[in-house]
Amino acid sequence: MRPTSQPAIALPAALLSLPALLAPLLLAPAGAAAQSWPSKPLRYIVPFPPGGGADLVARAVAQKLNEQAGLSVVVENRPGAGTIVGAEAAARSAPDGYTLFMGSNTTNAINPNLHPKLPYDTLKDFAPVTRLSAFPNILVVHPSMPVKSVKDLITLGKARPGQLNYGSSGSGTPAQLAGVMFGDAAGVKMVHVPYKGSAPALAALIGGETQLMFASLGSSLTFIKSGRLRPLAVTSAKRSAAIPEMPTIAESGFPGFEAITWHGLMVPAGTPTPIVQRLNAETVKILRQPDFVAWLLSQGADATPSTPEEFTTFLKSELALYARLVKQSGMKPD
Repeated sequence: MRPTSQPAIALPAALLSLPALLAPLLLAPAGAAAQSWPSKPLRYIVPFPPGGGADLVARAVAQKLNEQAGLSVVVENRPGAGTIVGAEAAARSAPDGYTLFMGSNTTNAINPNLHPKLPYDTLKDFAPVTRLSAFPNILVVHPSMPVKSVKDLITLGKARPGQLNYGSSGSGTPAQLAGVMFGDAAGVKMVHVPYKGSAPALAALIGGETQLMFASLGSSLTFIKSGRLRPLAVTSAKRSAAIPEMPTIAESGFPGFEAITWHGLMVPAGTPTPIVQRLNAETVKILRQPDFVAWLLSQGADATPSTPEEFTTFLKSELALYARLVKQSGMKPD
């Protein structure tokens, strides 16, 4: 015998429309949070020590957000492990709009290619807000070094293989990668000495602990102007408007050589879209102000405002770029 077919059960109209009724309720918390934001100060995690280019830009942006947008932003320096400490702290923060993060090519492009196991995913754990600035690095030496050009440095390096020490702001940073790239291109064997940030690395160079460094132009410009460091060349594709008399490494016999440091504003993934949009609008407004652009230029940097979508596309291209560079250089974390 065939089983007796069961009559269809007619559901009440109220139950049929339940998903539609619940949808606004499920979305309400995020919407309400965005509408009441901000109700307390925002913390801006900078995974670098105070005094470097990233720290200076973060503090300048934080001050402007307070003055012009009424957003109370407190900078929190969280250096360590080549920026991994600060990046992990930001990635694990609640996505409620009260945590900002100073992303960079170190944290979000180099480290993912350098370290096989990171405590964060650069694409999944962060929501890009806008790019902020781009600093060319600059090859600087201690004034006691008997060199005045890139050619002189290469000649000295080949005469003293393994005897030149170059400092950097830490393992896996653009400064280290620039040194690896330069050493490979020039055929000069140099010893890498990592420090916990650009400020201590510069202090070590000025003090004679190291002989050279691929430093951020922003953090080293004051020492260059005072004569405490001697510049040889910038690492950007084109000469910097901040120091236009200085040739590029590309001009100095290495066509195509480029190694810059970029920074960008990010928040933890899942931060409500209206908050991301407001942060983008307020920050881009700052980055387009002539006085702020001029201040960045005085620090050796260019303003690079963008939409969140443009920043995401740029970030993906940087991940691909550093995957190739790290593989080619054979660079390993110290």
